[in-house]
Amino acid sequence: MIKRVKSIFRKATDVFSNDLMVLLMAFLAAISIICLNEVNFQSKGINFFYLKFAIVSMLGISVMFALNMLSQRIGKRMLLELLGVAFLVSYFFILPKSEKDFTDHYAFLLFPTALLSHLLVSFIPFIGDRRELNFWQYNKNLFINIVLTAIFTGVLTGGVELAILAVDKLFDFNFNYRIYLHTFSFLAVFGSCFIFLLFNEKGLSYLERDSNYPIILKFFTQYILIPLLLIYAVILYFYSAKILIHWQLPRGWVSYLILAYSVVGILALLLVHPLKEISAKSWVRVFSKIFYYTLVPLVILLFIAIFTRILAYGYTEPRYFVLLLALWLGSVVLYFVLAKKTTIKYIPLSLFLFGLFSLLMPYLNTFAVAKRSQKTELDKVLTQNQLLDKGTVNFSKKVSDTVADDISNKFYFLAQRGEQDYLYSLLKPSEKKLLSKSINSKDFGSIEPLIRAQFKDTKITKNNWDNQAVFISKNQFYSVKDYDFMMLVTSFNNAEMKIDNDVFTVSEEYNPSRDLVISLNGKEKWNLESSFLNLVKEHASEEPKDIELPEIALEHDLGDYHLKLLFSNLTITKEKNNLFYFNNAYLLIRKKK
Repeated sequence: MIKRVKSIFRKATDVFSNDLMVLLMAFLAAISIICLNEVNFQSKGINFFYLKFAIVSMLGISVMFALNMLSQRIGKRMLLELLGVAFLVSYFFILPKSEKDFTDHYAFLLFPTALLSHLLVSFIPFIGDRRELNFWQYNKNLFINIVLTAIFTGVLTGGVELAILAVDKLFDFNFNYRIYLHTFSFLAVFGSCFIFLLFNEKGLSYLERDSNYPIILKFFTQYILIPLLLIYAVILYFYSAKILIHWQLPRGWVSYLILAYSVVGILALLLVHPLKEISAKSWVRVFSKIFYYTLVPLVILLFIAIFTRILAYGYTEPRYFVLLLALWLGSVVLYFVLAKKTTIKYIPLSLFLFGLFSLLMPYLNTFAVAKRSQKTELDKVLTQNQLLDKGTVNFSKKVSDTVADDISNKFYFLAQRGEQDYLYSLLKPSEKKLLSKSINSKDFGSIEPLIRAQFKDTKITKNNWDNQAVFISKNQFYSVKDYDFMMLVTSFNNAEMKIDNDVFTVSEEYNPSRDLVISLNGKEKWNLESSFLNLVKEHASEEPKDIELPEIALEHDLGDYHLKLLFSNLTITKEKNNLFYFNNAYLLIRKKK
């Protein structure tokens, strides 16, 4: 027992000795999150300093771990750690000073940077190193240790939380409920980091050691992941055939499906990398050989899909990143198809370089390209609709609602990205004053409706009810005077009411479209589809916002009864030939005299 305790203590000491900066970053991140939570409880707001500090410290965990792995390969630990600290301090000051300044721009900076820091961990100790198997073992062990860390941290956190709860309830300590959140924050960040480093033991030499291929990983990859990917590939190929047959442009979301298939497929190949040349299931060898060839037509489809969006709407940061991923994927396919000697290090290293290019390349980085593109698109919309009068926007000219929405959306986009001087140049002094008020107060959310409101004369160019109509009743109190019975009706839930010898049934039917039907004794029927459509047509010319009506009521006669259906609010959605409605309603019934 004493030996085991000494062994655990020695391992913990080694972790603090070998990974002190990593643990320091994790500790600072945990403490800043706790402080952030505490401030939120006290002031019911966000202290942005703590949030920034937490973000940078969390980033520092992966950055310092990557530099630690590199130092174990080349030495110069102190110098690398100083460079890491300098980067993190610089990054802290790159982030905005206040919450109001934290626009979408910074979200597209944070997520790629976090991804790059983790990619750096995956390859930095092996730059210039030809030991392919060691590189694979290193990443495989990291992957396994992450999974084990998640399990151990979950058990530890749950156990400690239950222990605190038991002490609180059994001994009547009446702990502040915030202790549970603070405990979770500390263990989820610092605790998980410490456990992960314990699994890594001596560091790089331990992680890159040659070890047996995990049986569970082999089973998962061979019998689950790769067969699923083959099915997924067949689905994508059938969709590609459909596009060719109907000669139509691909839908926008197909880009994400292709990227998902590609990334998961590459991950599967990396997982089975050592098994390709040894005894493995035949489909593993086949998949390893043909995977990159199967990607060729899908990559072409991916480029068509993304350029369809870009040519229609211009670049934004998400479209830029999708295009960049498509270019990276194309480079991976070309590399593994054409190169005679290949290395799997190309995958994380090339993705890292593409990501670095997207953030740092002057003129061609994502932020510069998106701003230039949207300014060009705005100029094009204004010119095509002849809205420029001596260089400023003529808001008094009649335009379609889609044009007004497009212009206001681009004003919002560019204002968030610091292009106020360009926007001011398009406005008259009075309009400029209104916009500057929103920009100076960092109230970016008000910019889009503000610009939209400047268009005094817009025409509806599309049927806003092709897909959905929303109605709200001003009157939320229903009079049941003159009615004998009331019944609650929920969307497409069958219900039944018996009145004397008559039976009223509410059900859904297909005739051939899906419809809500109220029937009397199974014979006389009230199909509500026509009633819904009449309601939609009656208000089709109104603004595509929530329509307020004094009362939402549908009335109909069935046999000897008069029916009235009352809604507090009603949403009608049309998909192809099917009309759906949802929201509860009350059915009032009276006998006709």
